[in-house]
Amino acid sequence: MKLPKVNSGIWIAIGVMVVSLSLPIIARAQGTTNAGPVNNTLTQGDANQAVRQIQEQSLGDPKAEQAYEKFHGAKDLDQKIKLGREFINRYAISYHADEVYEELAQAYYAKHDMPGFYACVDEGMARFPEDPTLLAVTGATMARAYNRAEPDAAKNLEKAENYVKHAIELMKNPKLPAYMSDDQFTLYKKQVLATAHSGLGLIYFRQARFDDSVKELQEATQNAATPDPTDYLVLGGSYQNLNKFKEAAEAFNQCAQIAGPLQAGCKSYADQSLKQAAQTR
Repeated sequence: MKLPKVNSGIWIAIGVMVVSLSLPIIARAQGTTNAGPVNNTLTQGDANQAVRQIQEQSLGDPKAEQAYEKFHGAKDLDQKIKLGREFINRYAISYHADEVYEELAQAYYAKHDMPGFYACVDEGMARFPEDPTLLAVTGATMARAYNRAEPDAAKNLEKAENYVKHAIELMKNPKLPAYMSDDQFTLYKKQVLATAHSGLGLIYFRQARFDDSVKELQEATQNAATPDPTDYLVLGGSYQNLNKFKEAAEAFNQCAQIAGPLQAGCKSYADQSLKQAAQTR
């Protein structure tokens, strides 16, 4: 689809800005020493139940706990990747394993090691295909990592779409874990859905499906406990390409209110959109 000339500059700039960003890990509520991770409690089917029981049995292993904390706290990307691979190899059934895949994939992404990123994604999803948190985070991160110049770009974007859609589907009938309060569970569901809808909105933006992108990103921003400026940035870009300049300015202004690397660019886009809105009256 050919983009309108007046908006193509913003579309390209947004694509460049988005690809440089990482995605926050979804916070998981802390259970008691007899509880497993949130995501495994939410999975369905006998196979998933068996995996959960095995993982719960590993809870409290001091060596696994120490290894996870060391990995989780690592700042150097090479060291984090090394520790993540060691954890997966030694503690494959640990209830932290799915969380390690989330962070490990993002470490590869931050390092711009895309072969490592996609290999990690495939491995993680093969092990935890029904984990809504991993599905949402993985799909949304893949949407940001998308590069149309890569040989498998379209295939990877399709995978990302399938992941986030499956995460949304799984969250339609989740079960409340016994160790989690209603408030914790409500927040968790909102985080998963916000991440999944964010990823889907960006996927549709990249496919030039701007009406669909707007719908998904509205869902994302409404569900997010802490709004992601990227959602507002891409929402503004979608409105721009629909020639809805007033709405674009409002979205860009929301982005500009959040401190960070996108703030200045969003302020500039908001000013441009307001001028375009005035010209179309």
